[in-house]
This record gives sequence, structure tokens and C-alpha cells, in this order.
Amino acid sequence: MGIFDEIRKKLSNEFIDIIEWIDNSNDTLAYRFERYGNEIKNNAQLIVRESQIAVFINQGELADVLLPGRYTLNTENLPILSTLQGWKYGFNSPFKAEVYFINSKLFTDEKWGTKNPIILNDNRFGFVEVRAFGTYTFKILDAGKFIKNIVGTDNDFTTFEINEHLKSLISTRFTDTIGEANLPIEMYAANTTELSETCLKVLQPEFESVGISIEKFFIENISMPENLKKEIFEYSRLNKIDLDQLTKFKAAKAIEQAANNTSTASEGMGMGMGFAMAQQMANVFSNKSNSNNSSTPPPIPSNNQSYFYAVNNQQIGPVPKATLASLIANNTIGPETLVWTQGMANWSMLQTIPNLKSLLNSTPPPLPNA
Repeated sequence: MGIFDEIRKKLSNEFIDIIEWIDNSNDTLAYRFERYGNEIKNNAQLIVRESQIAVFINQGELADVLLPGRYTLNTENLPILSTLQGWKYGFNSPFKAEVYFINSKLFTDEKWGTKNPIILNDNRFGFVEVRAFGTYTFKILDAGKFIKNIVGTDNDFTTFEINEHLKSLISTRFTDTIGEANLPIEMYAANTTELSETCLKVLQPEFESVGISIEKFFIENISMPENLKKEIFEYSRLNKIDLDQLTKFKAAKAIEQAANNTSTASEGMGMGMGFAMAQQMANVFSNKSNSNNSSTPPPIPSNNQSYFYAVNNQQIGPVPKATLASLIANNTIGPETLVWTQGMANWSMLQTIPNLKSLLNSTPPPLPNA
């Protein structure tokens, strides 16, 4: 064997003849096969395992993409690379090319969340801040596009490097989606499944533009401030209450308390305040609170004439004539207080109603000073 044969044998042993990647990690998306300057041998063996894709790059230009299988590298298996290399007479010499292995498995349980609160405008509670978090799954859909747009020249690209980009993308599209949903604030948490499906459809084109497919998207929780939660719970309870019955019950309790405590002016004032509070509760929580001042008062039992009276622009009553006498005695109402009863066309001052004038005259004058 001559000296040139020895040199040829030595060089041939330096050429790479088996190209493969055994992934020992759970988070590698792309791995560049290291050649250390050695060329790839003619008819070298390429092993692409399941859930892998091999991508050949020639002088920075995307060439061939090979799916799982075992390949003998030649012009038949690498037609694009052969064209770029300009082999006119076949694939007969060693060549240099970058080989990337792409992990095409499904990456699951990736976390996402809103870094800052999302501000929503609710018709009842005004501007509200909410936060959200959840998980998503994805996989590489287009290996060539993923290499060109995301990996670049990175020789070991992991999920950690892409997660921040994906989470920012998700947060932006999620904010747009729930803003356009325009739901009552308490309904977002009750419709996470529907919102998740909508977000998945919105996010799919964004992911595909960089060669990634988002397979699943889950919203695990949409949270709001604790004080707002309490308000919503109270509001929901009040909607279940018979407000008419509640108002009558409160008024009856106030009258009963006033009847048992008529010895002093302060106690009489308490009775008047009880009436006012009962009426205010009805005005605040009634579905027709905006039209209470103009609506016709409810029917009065025919066997006992009762009266409505006004205090601080609030309609109070009905109360019997005896109660009006107590209210006059403790100065809660007076001659100019507006009063209405069934059969009257309009509200009138108490002193102009013949049936009530006697209540004013029955009140004794103040005691002389000692």
C-alpha cells in the first residue's frame, strides 16, 4: 500500500458516516448536529427517529427536510442540496452542510398568564381589573419555517427560549378576545371553556406564522379583586329576594318598634327614620327605582284609610292617621309636609287637608320656661 493510499484511508475515517441525535432532554426543540469541521461522507447514514425532523442548511439557505426514517445520503435523498452544491456528475464527493434535528413531539403543560391586570368596562361595576392564567400545548408544524423564523443559528434551542415569546403573544390575543366578548364580569369565570376555544382559534394563525401549531389552550382561572367578588355575591343574592315582601316586612318592623317607643321625641324620630330606611331600600333595589317618584302608590285597604308623606324628597308610607299624629308630635313632619291618600289627585300640604287639620290643632304648645 502506497503513502497516498494511507493518507486517503486516514482522511476517509475523519469523514462523518452516521448522523443521528438521541434526545436526553424533555425541553429541546432544535439541535444542530456538531461536525467539528469534518465533512459528511458520501453515502453516509442519516437516522431520523420518531418525533424528529432533519433539516439540511447549505450556506445559510434552507435545503432538504427529511421525516423519520433511515437514509443513505445521496442525490436521490438530497435533491435540493445536490442542486445547491452544483453536482453535475452525481453525489460522489464529501460535502459540508449544517444538519438540524427538530423535535416534533407534543409539548404539554406549558404555562401562561397575564403579567399585568386586564382592565374591563362592566355596565354595573365600571372599570374592573382581572387576571388570568392557564396552560397550552404545542408542537413544531413546519420545521423549515421554524428554523428560519425562530431558531436561527442557535445550536441547542429549548422551550425556555421560546416560552417568553409565546406567552407575550398569548397575553395580547387573550386580552383582545375577552374585551370583545363584552360579558358581565361574573360570567367570564363561568365561560372559561367557550373563551378557551375562541382564544385557540385566534392564536392558531399567529403560531403557524412561525412554524408552530398550538394544539390545546386552557384558561384555568379568571380572577378579580376580593372586594368586587363580595359585591357580586351580594348583588346575586338580592336578585333572588322578593323585594316587595322585604319592604313590607321592614316597614312593619319599623312601625312596631315606633309603637313601643313613643315616650320621647328621639324615639319618635327613630320611628320616622325606620320608615325612611325601609322606603330607601325599596327604591335602591327595585327594578323600577328610576320611576318610583312618578308611579302611582299601591292600593290602600278600604277599611282603614292610610296616608303617604314625603321626607327629604322620599315617599314614605302608607301609615295610619294615628301615626301621622305621632310624627307631628315629635316634629318629624309639620304643617307644610306633603301628604297623599287614595282619592287625591295630587300631593298637598298637610295643613290644607281637612281630615288632617285637627292633628295640628291637637298638638299642645311648648311648656313655659321655669
